[in-house]
Amino acid sequence: MADGRWSPGRKEADADEFRPVLDIVEPGHQRRLTVLLRLLLLIPHFIVLFVLHIAAFFTVIVGWFAALVLGRLPDPVFRFLAQFLGYDMRVSASQMLLIDRYPPFALTPPPDYPVQIDVRPTALNRLAVLFRIFLMIPAAIVQSLAVYGWWALSFVWWVITLVLGRMPRPLFEATAATLRYRMRFSAYAMMLTPAYPKGLFGDDLAVSQGHSRSATRPLVMSSAGKWLVVLFLVLGIAGNVTTSVTTSTTSDDTTELSGRP
Repeated sequence: MADGRWSPGRKEADADEFRPVLDIVEPGHQRRLTVLLRLLLLIPHFIVLFVLHIAAFFTVIVGWFAALVLGRLPDPVFRFLAQFLGYDMRVSASQMLLIDRYPPFALTPPPDYPVQIDVRPTALNRLAVLFRIFLMIPAAIVQSLAVYGWWALSFVWWVITLVLGRMPRPLFEATAATLRYRMRFSAYAMMLTPAYPKGLFGDDLAVSQGHSRSATRPLVMSSAGKWLVVLFLVLGIAGNVTTSVTTSTTSDDTTELSGRP
């Protein structure tokens, strides 16, 4: 958005299944010094996230049993997991160079912070909750490949952003799409939503700029942005295949050296 502020925008009637939303206000310019030192600056947040991940893990276990009985997450469980997910997304958006503003050390961000998530409490299908760990496997594979592919060339993205003082629009789109899919997968895994993760290639919607909520709501991607997402997936597949082959070769060599069949 031109004014660089996050605004609630319009609220349409929900579709049959509301998908969690990641709102990111695209920065027009990023300070090169903060880009240069981005990972170092975020170290305190990584420590906080480590602790929060442990708390969230046990909260999800409690929530799983509760959802099986109640058909929904209890309000305190939903609230904490949603806040944890939002914190994770704010740190990840900064880490992936999508924003320049430093994340606050708070589970609830200021209203004008350029990264917000929208998840809504809703009823859950008990059968889907029971088999959640199996149902989420396909989405887990997709999000891990996309994220792995982005990080495989993260040094290139960092250099580009450092030199230009901004992230090129196609790269912003592809990075935001990858992070949004990871957010939707996490929300599904934590039972914050019954909606299966979708939208890795954006939202093919013709929405005027005047009606958009942020740069990613809706996330209308260019062809270049979509091709970058494909590149992430290909790199993710290549990286996993290479790792598997290397592991297999190392295992065979170890067996031969030990003299065992």
